[in-house]
Amino acid sequence: MRTVLIAGAVSMVVALLGTPLFIRLLVRRQYGQFIRQDGPTSHHTKRGTPTMGGVVIIAATLLGWGVASLSTGRAPAASSLLLLFLMTGLGVVGFLDDYIKISRQRSLGLSPVWKVVGQGVVGITFAVLALQFPNTSGLTPASTRISFIRDTGLDLAFAGATVGLVLFVVWANFLITAWSNAVNLTDGLDGLATGASLIVFGSYVLVCIWQLNQTCQLLTTAGPQCYDTRDPLALAVVAASITGACFGFLWWNASPARIFMGDTGSLALGGALAGISILSRTEVLAAILGGLFVLVVLSDVIQIGSFKLTGRRVFKMAPLHHHFELSGWGEVTIVIRFWIIAGLFVAAGIGVFYGEWVVSR
Repeated sequence: MRTVLIAGAVSMVVALLGTPLFIRLLVRRQYGQFIRQDGPTSHHTKRGTPTMGGVVIIAATLLGWGVASLSTGRAPAASSLLLLFLMTGLGVVGFLDDYIKISRQRSLGLSPVWKVVGQGVVGITFAVLALQFPNTSGLTPASTRISFIRDTGLDLAFAGATVGLVLFVVWANFLITAWSNAVNLTDGLDGLATGASLIVFGSYVLVCIWQLNQTCQLLTTAGPQCYDTRDPLALAVVAASITGACFGFLWWNASPARIFMGDTGSLALGGALAGISILSRTEVLAAILGGLFVLVVLSDVIQIGSFKLTGRRVFKMAPLHHHFELSGWGEVTIVIRFWIIAGLFVAAGIGVFYGEWVVSR
Protein backbone atom coordinates (compact mmCIF):
# COMPACT_ATOMS: atom_id res chain seq x y z
CA MET A 1 0.00 0.00 0.00
CA ARG A 2 2.91 2.35 0.75
CA THR A 3 4.18 2.08 -2.82
CA VAL A 4 0.72 2.93 -4.16
CA LEU A 5 0.61 6.09 -2.06
CA ILE A 6 4.15 7.08 -3.06
CA ALA A 7 3.34 6.59 -6.75
CA GLY A 8 0.22 8.74 -6.58
CA ALA A 9 1.82 11.50 -4.52
CA VAL A 10 5.00 11.80 -6.61
CA SER A 11 3.17 11.81 -9.94
CA MET A 12 0.69 14.42 -8.67
CA VAL A 13 3.47 16.76 -7.48
CA VAL A 14 5.44 16.31 -10.72
CA ALA A 15 2.39 17.11 -12.85
CA LEU A 16 1.32 20.01 -10.65
CA LEU A 17 4.74 21.68 -10.70
CA GLY A 18 5.89 20.51 -14.11
CA THR A 19 2.85 21.60 -16.14
CA PRO A 20 3.43 25.40 -15.80
CA LEU A 21 7.06 24.91 -16.85
CA PHE A 22 5.91 22.97 -19.90
CA ILE A 23 3.32 25.68 -20.66
CA ARG A 24 6.09 28.32 -20.74
CA LEU A 25 8.14 26.16 -23.11
CA LEU A 26 5.20 25.69 -25.46
CA VAL A 27 4.30 29.39 -25.39
CA ARG A 28 7.87 30.36 -26.29
CA ARG A 29 7.75 27.97 -29.23
CA GLN A 30 4.20 29.07 -30.13
CA TYR A 31 2.86 25.51 -30.01
CA GLY A 32 -0.84 26.36 -29.72
CA GLN A 33 -4.02 24.43 -30.38
CA PHE A 34 -5.71 24.72 -33.78
CA ILE A 35 -9.50 25.02 -33.40
CA ARG A 36 -11.79 23.54 -36.06
CA GLN A 37 -14.06 26.14 -37.65
CA ASP A 38 -17.19 23.96 -37.62
CA GLY A 39 -17.14 23.56 -33.83
CA PRO A 40 -18.98 25.69 -31.26
CA THR A 41 -18.09 29.36 -31.72
CA SER A 42 -17.22 29.66 -28.03
CA HIS A 43 -14.18 27.48 -28.73
CA HIS A 44 -12.60 30.01 -31.09
CA THR A 45 -11.23 31.93 -28.09
CA LYS A 46 -9.17 28.83 -27.21
CA ARG A 47 -7.12 29.07 -30.38
CA GLY A 48 -3.45 29.23 -29.52
CA THR A 49 -3.78 27.58 -26.11
CA PRO A 50 -0.73 25.31 -25.60
CA THR A 51 -1.39 21.65 -26.33
CA MET A 52 0.55 18.36 -26.08
CA GLY A 53 0.07 18.44 -22.29
CA GLY A 54 -0.08 14.65 -22.41
CA VAL A 55 3.71 14.79 -22.32
CA VAL A 56 3.46 15.95 -18.70
CA ILE A 57 0.93 13.24 -17.83
CA ILE A 58 3.17 10.52 -19.25
CA ALA A 59 6.33 11.93 -17.67
CA ALA A 60 4.66 12.32 -14.27
CA THR A 61 3.29 8.76 -14.48
CA LEU A 62 6.71 7.33 -15.30
CA LEU A 63 8.42 9.29 -12.52
CA GLY A 64 5.77 8.39 -9.95
CA TRP A 65 6.01 4.72 -10.87
CA GLY A 66 9.83 4.87 -10.96
CA VAL A 67 10.17 6.39 -7.49
CA ALA A 68 7.63 3.95 -6.05
CA SER A 69 9.43 1.00 -7.67
CA LEU A 70 12.80 2.11 -6.30
CA SER A 71 11.30 2.33 -2.82
CA THR A 72 10.52 -1.41 -2.91
CA GLY A 73 13.99 -2.48 -3.94
CA ARG A 74 12.50 -5.13 -6.22
CA ALA A 75 12.73 -5.55 -9.98
CA PRO A 76 9.76 -4.08 -11.92
CA ALA A 77 6.96 -6.52 -12.70
CA ALA A 78 6.27 -7.50 -16.30
CA SER A 79 2.69 -6.20 -16.16
CA SER A 80 3.73 -2.68 -15.15
CA LEU A 81 6.39 -2.50 -17.85
CA LEU A 82 3.93 -3.66 -20.49
CA LEU A 83 1.28 -1.17 -19.39
CA LEU A 84 3.75 1.72 -19.37
CA PHE A 85 5.06 0.67 -22.78
CA LEU A 86 1.54 0.74 -24.21
CA MET A 87 0.77 4.12 -22.64
CA THR A 88 4.04 5.71 -23.72
CA GLY A 89 4.00 4.17 -27.20
CA LEU A 90 0.53 5.48 -27.98
CA GLY A 91 1.54 8.80 -26.44
CA VAL A 92 4.36 9.03 -29.01
CA VAL A 93 1.85 8.41 -31.81
CA GLY A 94 -0.37 11.14 -30.37
CA PHE A 95 2.61 13.47 -30.01
CA LEU A 96 3.43 13.12 -33.72
CA ASP A 97 -0.22 13.80 -34.53
CA ASP A 98 -0.26 16.93 -32.34
CA TYR A 99 3.05 18.21 -33.70
CA ILE A 100 1.87 17.99 -37.31
CA LYS A 101 -1.35 19.85 -36.42
CA ILE A 102 0.60 22.63 -34.73
CA SER A 103 3.40 22.97 -37.25
CA ARG A 104 1.02 23.02 -40.21
CA GLN A 105 -1.79 24.93 -38.44
CA ARG A 106 -4.55 22.53 -39.39
CA SER A 107 -7.05 20.32 -37.57
CA LEU A 108 -5.69 17.12 -39.16
CA GLY A 109 -2.42 15.62 -38.00
CA LEU A 110 -1.12 12.22 -39.00
CA SER A 111 -2.92 10.66 -41.95
CA PRO A 112 -5.41 7.95 -40.94
CA VAL A 113 -3.15 5.29 -42.46
CA TRP A 114 -0.06 6.30 -40.52
CA LYS A 115 -2.05 6.73 -37.33
CA VAL A 116 -3.42 3.19 -37.66
CA VAL A 117 0.07 1.90 -38.47
CA GLY A 118 1.54 3.58 -35.41
CA GLN A 119 -1.19 2.34 -33.09
CA GLY A 120 -0.97 -1.11 -34.69
CA VAL A 121 2.77 -1.48 -34.14
CA VAL A 122 2.47 -0.52 -30.47
CA GLY A 123 -0.71 -2.56 -29.92
CA ILE A 124 0.53 -5.73 -31.62
CA THR A 125 3.83 -5.60 -29.74
CA PHE A 126 1.97 -5.19 -26.46
CA ALA A 127 -0.45 -8.03 -27.21
CA VAL A 128 2.25 -10.51 -28.21
CA LEU A 129 4.45 -9.73 -25.20
CA ALA A 130 1.49 -9.82 -22.80
CA LEU A 131 1.19 -13.57 -23.38
CA GLN A 132 4.85 -14.11 -22.47
CA PHE A 133 6.73 -13.90 -19.15
CA PRO A 134 5.02 -16.57 -17.03
CA ASN A 135 5.76 -16.28 -13.31
CA THR A 136 6.52 -19.17 -10.94
CA SER A 137 2.83 -20.05 -10.91
CA GLY A 138 2.71 -20.14 -14.72
CA LEU A 139 0.60 -16.97 -14.99
CA THR A 140 1.30 -14.62 -17.89
CA PRO A 141 0.35 -10.91 -17.72
CA ALA A 142 -2.61 -11.45 -20.07
CA SER A 143 -4.80 -14.40 -20.99
CA THR A 144 -6.38 -15.56 -24.24
CA ARG A 145 -9.68 -15.85 -22.37
CA ILE A 146 -12.23 -13.05 -22.66
CA SER A 147 -12.65 -11.53 -19.21
CA PHE A 148 -15.50 -9.79 -17.41
CA ILE A 149 -14.59 -9.48 -13.73
CA ARG A 150 -12.20 -12.39 -14.12
CA ASP A 151 -11.40 -14.76 -16.98
CA THR A 152 -14.49 -16.43 -18.43
CA GLY A 153 -14.77 -19.79 -20.14
CA LEU A 154 -14.63 -18.13 -23.59
CA ASP A 155 -11.08 -18.95 -24.69
CA LEU A 156 -9.71 -17.49 -27.94
CA ALA A 157 -7.25 -20.38 -28.06
CA PHE A 158 -10.06 -22.89 -28.67
CA ALA A 159 -8.37 -24.08 -31.89
CA GLY A 160 -4.79 -24.09 -30.68
CA ALA A 161 -2.11 -21.72 -29.40
CA THR A 162 -1.36 -20.11 -32.77
CA VAL A 163 -5.01 -19.30 -33.47
CA GLY A 164 -5.36 -18.08 -29.91
CA LEU A 165 -2.42 -15.71 -30.29
CA VAL A 166 -3.78 -14.26 -33.53
CA LEU A 167 -7.30 -13.81 -32.15
CA PHE A 168 -5.95 -12.30 -28.93
CA VAL A 169 -3.88 -9.78 -30.89
CA VAL A 170 -7.00 -8.79 -32.83
CA TRP A 171 -9.10 -8.56 -29.65
CA ALA A 172 -6.48 -6.59 -27.72
CA ASN A 173 -6.00 -4.13 -30.58
CA PHE A 174 -9.74 -3.66 -30.89
CA LEU A 175 -9.85 -2.68 -27.22
CA ILE A 176 -6.80 -0.42 -27.55
CA THR A 177 -8.22 1.37 -30.59
CA ALA A 178 -11.70 1.65 -29.07
CA TRP A 179 -10.54 3.11 -25.75
CA SER A 180 -8.00 5.43 -27.38
CA ASN A 181 -10.66 6.88 -29.65
CA ALA A 182 -13.16 7.06 -26.78
CA VAL A 183 -10.89 9.21 -24.60
CA ASN A 184 -9.87 11.24 -27.65
CA LEU A 185 -13.52 12.04 -28.47
CA THR A 186 -14.23 12.94 -24.84
CA ASP A 187 -11.35 15.42 -24.78
CA GLY A 188 -13.43 18.28 -26.18
CA LEU A 189 -14.02 20.53 -23.16
CA ASP A 190 -11.65 21.94 -20.56
CA GLY A 191 -10.84 19.25 -18.01
CA LEU A 192 -13.51 16.80 -19.18
CA ALA A 193 -11.32 13.87 -20.27
CA THR A 194 -8.73 14.53 -17.55
CA GLY A 195 -11.30 14.49 -14.75
CA ALA A 196 -13.11 11.45 -16.12
CA SER A 197 -9.81 9.57 -16.53
CA LEU A 198 -8.85 10.47 -12.97
CA ILE A 199 -12.07 8.92 -11.68
CA VAL A 200 -11.74 5.74 -13.76
CA PHE A 201 -8.08 5.08 -12.97
CA GLY A 202 -8.79 5.84 -9.32
CA SER A 203 -11.33 3.02 -9.40
CA TYR A 204 -8.70 0.70 -10.88
CA VAL A 205 -6.48 1.39 -7.88
CA LEU A 206 -9.26 -0.07 -5.71
CA VAL A 207 -9.90 -3.00 -8.08
CA CYS A 208 -6.23 -4.00 -8.25
CA ILE A 209 -5.69 -3.67 -4.49
CA TRP A 210 -8.72 -5.90 -3.91
CA GLN A 211 -7.32 -8.42 -6.40
CA LEU A 212 -4.01 -8.30 -4.51
CA ASN A 213 -5.75 -9.13 -1.23
CA GLN A 214 -7.66 -11.98 -2.88
CA THR A 215 -5.01 -13.31 -5.26
CA CYS A 216 -4.87 -17.01 -6.11
CA GLN A 217 -1.09 -16.84 -5.70
CA LEU A 218 -1.54 -16.81 -1.90
CA LEU A 219 -1.81 -20.57 -1.83
CA THR A 220 -2.36 -20.82 1.92
CA THR A 221 -5.21 -18.30 2.12
CA ALA A 222 -6.64 -18.19 -1.41
CA GLY A 223 -10.38 -18.79 -1.49
CA PRO A 224 -12.55 -20.19 -4.29
CA GLN A 225 -13.16 -16.67 -5.62
CA CYS A 226 -9.52 -15.61 -5.82
CA TYR A 227 -8.23 -13.65 -8.82
CA ASP A 228 -5.74 -14.96 -11.39
CA THR A 229 -4.01 -11.63 -12.01
CA ARG A 230 -0.24 -11.90 -12.39
CA ASP A 231 0.83 -8.57 -10.86
CA PRO A 232 -2.08 -6.83 -9.11
CA LEU A 233 0.16 -4.65 -6.91
CA ALA A 234 2.20 -3.49 -9.90
CA LEU A 235 -1.00 -2.56 -11.75
CA ALA A 236 -2.29 -0.68 -8.69
CA VAL A 237 0.96 1.33 -8.58
CA VAL A 238 0.68 2.31 -12.25
CA ALA A 239 -3.02 3.16 -11.85
CA ALA A 240 -2.15 5.35 -8.85
CA SER A 241 0.59 7.05 -10.86
CA ILE A 242 -1.82 7.87 -13.67
CA THR A 243 -4.45 9.07 -11.18
CA GLY A 244 -1.94 11.35 -9.49
CA ALA A 245 -0.69 12.69 -12.83
CA CYS A 246 -4.27 13.51 -13.88
CA PHE A 247 -4.87 15.25 -10.52
CA GLY A 248 -1.85 17.52 -10.99
CA PHE A 249 -2.56 18.19 -14.66
CA LEU A 250 -6.23 18.98 -13.99
CA TRP A 251 -5.19 22.01 -11.92
CA TRP A 252 -4.01 23.65 -15.17
CA ASN A 253 -6.41 21.91 -17.56
CA ALA A 254 -9.65 22.87 -15.77
CA SER A 255 -11.68 25.75 -17.20
CA PRO A 256 -10.32 28.09 -18.34
CA ALA A 257 -7.66 25.67 -19.50
CA ARG A 258 -4.11 26.95 -19.73
CA ILE A 259 -3.07 23.80 -21.57
CA PHE A 260 -4.73 20.90 -23.41
CA MET A 261 -3.61 17.28 -23.21
CA GLY A 262 -3.93 16.85 -26.99
CA ASP A 263 -3.81 13.50 -28.73
CA THR A 264 -0.58 12.87 -26.82
CA GLY A 265 -2.59 12.56 -23.63
CA SER A 266 -5.86 11.15 -24.90
CA LEU A 267 -4.25 8.28 -26.84
CA ALA A 268 -1.94 7.51 -23.93
CA LEU A 269 -4.76 7.46 -21.37
CA GLY A 270 -7.05 5.47 -23.65
CA GLY A 271 -4.29 2.94 -24.29
CA ALA A 272 -3.55 2.70 -20.57
CA LEU A 273 -7.23 2.05 -19.85
CA ALA A 274 -7.34 -0.73 -22.44
CA GLY A 275 -4.07 -2.17 -21.15
CA ILE A 276 -5.06 -2.26 -17.49
CA SER A 277 -8.40 -3.88 -18.36
CA ILE A 278 -6.56 -6.63 -20.26
CA LEU A 279 -3.86 -7.18 -17.64
CA SER A 280 -6.28 -7.12 -14.69
CA ARG A 281 -8.70 -9.48 -16.46
CA THR A 282 -11.55 -6.93 -16.41
CA GLU A 283 -12.06 -6.25 -20.11
CA VAL A 284 -15.87 -6.09 -20.04
CA LEU A 285 -16.05 -4.49 -16.58
CA ALA A 286 -14.01 -1.60 -18.00
CA ALA A 287 -16.98 -0.70 -20.21
CA ILE A 288 -18.97 -0.04 -17.02
CA LEU A 289 -16.19 1.75 -15.13
CA GLY A 290 -15.50 3.88 -18.20
CA GLY A 291 -19.17 4.22 -19.10
CA LEU A 292 -18.92 7.96 -19.75
CA PHE A 293 -16.40 7.33 -22.52
CA VAL A 294 -18.72 4.68 -23.97
CA LEU A 295 -21.64 7.15 -23.97
CA VAL A 296 -19.58 9.72 -25.85
CA VAL A 297 -18.58 7.19 -28.50
CA LEU A 298 -22.16 5.95 -28.85
CA SER A 299 -23.37 9.51 -29.42
CA ASP A 300 -20.91 9.83 -32.29
CA VAL A 301 -21.92 6.45 -33.75
CA ILE A 302 -25.63 7.30 -33.48
CA GLN A 303 -25.11 10.69 -35.13
CA ILE A 304 -23.16 9.27 -38.07
CA GLY A 305 -25.44 6.26 -38.49
CA SER A 306 -28.61 8.35 -38.36
CA PHE A 307 -27.32 10.87 -40.88
CA LYS A 308 -26.20 8.19 -43.34
CA LEU A 309 -29.43 6.20 -43.05
CA THR A 310 -32.04 8.97 -42.81
CA GLY A 311 -30.21 12.20 -43.64
CA ARG A 312 -31.17 13.55 -40.21
CA ARG A 313 -29.07 14.28 -37.15
CA VAL A 314 -30.13 13.10 -33.69
CA PHE A 315 -27.92 15.61 -31.87
CA LYS A 316 -27.18 19.24 -32.69
CA MET A 317 -23.55 18.21 -32.82
CA ALA A 318 -21.57 15.13 -31.84
CA PRO A 319 -19.89 14.08 -29.60
CA LEU A 320 -22.51 14.46 -26.88
CA HIS A 321 -20.93 17.30 -24.90
CA HIS A 322 -21.06 19.59 -27.94
CA HIS A 323 -24.79 18.93 -28.25
CA PHE A 324 -25.30 20.38 -24.78
CA GLU A 325 -23.04 23.33 -25.60
CA LEU A 326 -25.20 24.21 -28.59
CA SER A 327 -28.27 23.75 -26.37
CA GLY A 328 -27.09 26.63 -24.22
CA TRP A 329 -25.37 24.81 -21.35
CA GLY A 330 -22.24 26.42 -19.94
CA GLU A 331 -18.96 24.57 -20.43
CA VAL A 332 -18.26 24.23 -16.71
CA THR A 333 -21.79 22.94 -16.10
CA ILE A 334 -21.38 20.26 -18.75
CA VAL A 335 -17.98 19.18 -17.46
CA ILE A 336 -19.09 18.90 -13.83
CA ARG A 337 -22.24 16.97 -14.73
CA PHE A 338 -20.28 14.63 -16.97
CA TRP A 339 -17.85 14.05 -14.09
CA ILE A 340 -20.84 13.14 -11.93
CA ILE A 341 -21.99 10.69 -14.60
CA ALA A 342 -18.47 9.23 -14.74
CA GLY A 343 -18.57 8.80 -10.97
CA LEU A 344 -21.94 7.05 -11.14
CA PHE A 345 -20.62 4.61 -13.75
CA VAL A 346 -17.58 3.91 -11.58
CA ALA A 347 -19.81 3.36 -8.54
CA ALA A 348 -21.91 0.92 -10.58
CA GLY A 349 -18.80 -0.87 -11.83
CA ILE A 350 -17.30 -1.21 -8.36
CA GLY A 351 -20.68 -2.44 -7.12
CA VAL A 352 -20.79 -5.12 -9.82
CA PHE A 353 -17.17 -6.08 -9.11
CA TYR A 354 -17.69 -6.47 -5.37
CA GLY A 355 -21.17 -7.96 -5.75
CA GLU A 356 -19.83 -10.76 -7.94
CA TRP A 357 -17.32 -11.67 -5.24
CA VAL A 358 -19.92 -11.64 -2.45
CA VAL A 359 -22.53 -13.65 -4.34
CA SER A 360 -20.02 -16.28 -5.49
CA ARG A 361 -18.48 -16.92 -2.06
